[in-house]
Amino acid sequence: MIAAFGRHLLVRDAQGVTYEARPFGRRVQAVCGDRVRCAHDPAHDEVHVNEILPRRSVLARATVRGEAEAVVANVTQLAVVIAPLPLPDPFIVDRYLCAAASLGIDALLVLNKSDLLDADALAATEDLLAAYRAAGYRCITASAASGAALADLRAALDGHTSVFVGQSGVGKSSLIAALVPEAAIATGELDRDAEGRHTTTSSRRYDLDATHASALIDSPGVRDFAPSIDSLEPASLGFVEIDRLAPSCRFADCRHLREPGCAVLAAVEAETLDARRYESYRRLRRVFNDLQAARGPGRRER
Repeated sequence: MIAAFGRHLLVRDAQGVTYEARPFGRRVQAVCGDRVRCAHDPAHDEVHVNEILPRRSVLARATVRGEAEAVVANVTQLAVVIAPLPLPDPFIVDRYLCAAASLGIDALLVLNKSDLLDADALAATEDLLAAYRAAGYRCITASAASGAALADLRAALDGHTSVFVGQSGVGKSSLIAALVPEAAIATGELDRDAEGRHTTTSSRRYDLDATHASALIDSPGVRDFAPSIDSLEPASLGFVEIDRLAPSCRFADCRHLREPGCAVLAAVEAETLDARRYESYRRLRRVFNDLQAARGPGRRER
């Protein structure tokens, strides 16, 4: 499935023909990237999506009730896009990266609009990216406007079905338009208060090559994001540095908050683990606990 607009869907068959479709029944909750089984209804001359085939991966967000709401399916890589404006929210970045790590899919960080970076903004951004590079994430500094490093970005996307995620207004759609010029994508300017305006209202897949082996999914911008707690790895919550340090903790069930003999706390004190990343872990741990509580008794574990 290449797009979902509520209950209006776009599907493509094996021959590359695209059809408008709708889900048959309330239980069919298809999202962009799903592989689906369809049938033609001659009585109404429309295509019905009857079944969602097993998903290899699903990026899902948590609702206020702690339930999982699928965003996209069957992606192999998550690309978090940030920009000088709107100012990056590293806690949103972290949560997307944690979702990718917990799903076992690749992730990278893309700094768009590099042409807007002055000396001060460049220094601040490099400090932010340094923590992600230290954690092992690939970071690409690019510009949809100038074309800088687009070849590097395309190489990183090769062979993947990647989803572009991030705050509103960072230029995800502009990057996709630069990478796939034939894609008709609406792009917009930032609001006057430097908050991103939503220019993408639904997820949409675009092919990077004629064989469909590489593809991009553009997703709506967000102002906040909490990954589904069912998809998070419960011990480290997807923080790769904590996952590496945890085996050295005194207790196997250490939550890395105040336990004695915690290797994570020792690394923060020794400044070998980025303090802001650790604070992000603490915040996500609180969110995780709150969302578990929101489910009510008997539904706190997977």
